[in-house]
Amino acid sequence: MLIAAQEYRRWDGVEMARLVRAGEVSPADLAETARGLIADLPALNAVADTVAEAPAEPTVEGPLAGVPFAVKELLAWPGLPWTMGSRLMSTNPAPGVSPYAARLQEAGLAVLCSTTSSEFGLLGSTESALRGPTLNPWGEGLSAGGSSGGSAALVAAGFVPLAHGNDAGGSLRVPASLTGLFGFKPSNLRTVPSGPELPGLPALVVEHCISRSVRDSAHLLAATERTGPDAVHPPVGLVTGPDGARLRIAVLTQTLTGREPEDAVAREVARAAELCAALGHHVEAAPAQDVDGDALSRAFFSAAARTMTDVAAMVTPLLGRPPGPAELEPFTLELIDWAAGLGPTARADGERAFTDATRARLALFEHCDVVLSPTLARVCWPLGHLSPAAGRETLIRRTEEAVGYTPMDNIAGCPAMSVPLGRSGGLPVGVHFAARPGADRLLLALAHELEAAAPWADVQPDVAWLAGRS
Repeated sequence: MLIAAQEYRRWDGVEMARLVRAGEVSPADLAETARGLIADLPALNAVADTVAEAPAEPTVEGPLAGVPFAVKELLAWPGLPWTMGSRLMSTNPAPGVSPYAARLQEAGLAVLCSTTSSEFGLLGSTESALRGPTLNPWGEGLSAGGSSGGSAALVAAGFVPLAHGNDAGGSLRVPASLTGLFGFKPSNLRTVPSGPELPGLPALVVEHCISRSVRDSAHLLAATERTGPDAVHPPVGLVTGPDGARLRIAVLTQTLTGREPEDAVAREVARAAELCAALGHHVEAAPAQDVDGDALSRAFFSAAARTMTDVAAMVTPLLGRPPGPAELEPFTLELIDWAAGLGPTARADGERAFTDATRARLALFEHCDVVLSPTLARVCWPLGHLSPAAGRETLIRRTEEAVGYTPMDNIAGCPAMSVPLGRSGGLPVGVHFAARPGADRLLLALAHELEAAAPWADVQPDVAWLAGRS
């Protein structure tokens, strides 16, 4: 039975699961409605691959059981190709169920599809050679961000209430900001792993979701965090609302490379700071970060280059040659070429830059509980701005200019979130909050308080402009 789209889009995941438990709707009703909405607007181009079989009836009665869900194509999921957003991996079958995928199954989520990503999650816009551009429901020609852009677009359009994503430098929080959603990055090593825990760039990756409501994100974190002897941090459990603590909040506006955000973004950050002060928190300017942003950017992208070099070496025997333009995008190939000339000290230099940045980030928390900043230095950017064909130097410079806040928290292991508090010219503007490693509960309690004070769930894009497009 199809559910009216207007009603369906009003529910978050926790409400859908409650309706399932109450017998008012069935998981099949929800799945059918979600599939119908996706089929009606294929031009969004946010779905990578579709699960062939209808989701089974949930065998648990958890807070998200029976809820339509989507997994980013960087996550291996049974029955779906594990493409990593790349033509190189387009027919790669998923291996066995990872601990993270098993937790999603145990939560009773009904996975309908995988969602689009940039190739190997490398870029902050989802417009891969494998899938083509994913559109932002908020406006024609706008990027939905990346690398979890497909998940953000599906949730923003109201097709699913929450969707999986992961984050190595902002890949959850960037698209959440661009699409008016809540994007929470847990502390590093907070959630169970989705694969082997490797050094380098993979060590920065954290699994979680993009959602409309804070409570959906909080419930999924409670279902997927490490517990028992494998836990790195004290358990968060389920955070159901504000905790009453008044926090010291430091406002930081400069990017890692010393740039200030666009005026429209700065205004929304100032408004968010005023809201926090009105709620009784102590708000003041943050001391300047003692970070070499250029060295940090080089360290981050050289780590990505080494990772892609390892991938290329792994598949070369299978192809009988190194992968080329038929398998990898220009940016990925340029990274591999660049890695070959980085020199013998590049790895040590990168590790030193990461260590120095971690020390600087953690030093901020000697003066405050939370750092408030823009999520992005720009309100938005057009498709093509971060296209994989734009050239390595151009892409790195444009990434530094726009995505100059979020990577610090992956490097330092901090929990962080983009909260959809701002608006500019009818478009959403995310505001970023970060806390010391392990303080996930503190951030989620603050998110609940901000959501109650400035509700955003009903502010959704009008997707009618997508109708009729091929």
